[in-house]
Amino acid sequence: MKIDPKKTSLIVVDMLNDFVRDDGALVVPGAKALVSNQKKLLEAARDAEMMIVYLTDNHEPDDDEFEKWPPHAVVGTWGAKIIDELEPRDGSHVVPKRRYSGFFGTDLDLRLREAGVGSIVLVGVLTDICVMYTSADASARTYDVVVVTDATDSTSRDAHEFALGHMKEVHGSTLATTKQVLDAIE
Repeated sequence: MKIDPKKTSLIVVDMLNDFVRDDGALVVPGAKALVSNQKKLLEAARDAEMMIVYLTDNHEPDDDEFEKWPPHAVVGTWGAKIIDELEPRDGSHVVPKRRYSGFFGTDLDLRLREAGVGSIVLVGVLTDICVMYTSADASARTYDVVVVTDATDSTSRDAHEFALGHMKEVHGSTLATTKQVLDAIE
């Protein structure tokens, strides 16, 4: 595997206070453990001048999604903010989303195409929801997708493993560790 930083975007999915912090509204148990690998990937992406995108769950207070899930990532709240450890820097793109996929109802595809990006590297939470739906929509739009297995997580090991297998077998995504991605950046 080789990663051309000029044609690739690192996409950080939903690393928000509500999903990562102990007092968040919808905490993902393993999310804090991902931060170290995500920081390494962000540093390498910045050093290589790779496009960095943060997808952020961003709901109105009366969002229909709250019929399925507790209220979380409500616009303008602490819970909807990206965690301090991964705070975007100048040149990063922040794309708010109201649904699981980072492509649905957003300008993500346009931003990536305008930057000449044809490949994406996905990290974040939840592997079986927002990461997987973003992978599906990226694949449908003919992006090459790499999912970083030790920089993504879900609410259970079974859900995480199912999603990884599904993305590999159905979407054609490449599964790689943080080390493999770091070694592949040209």
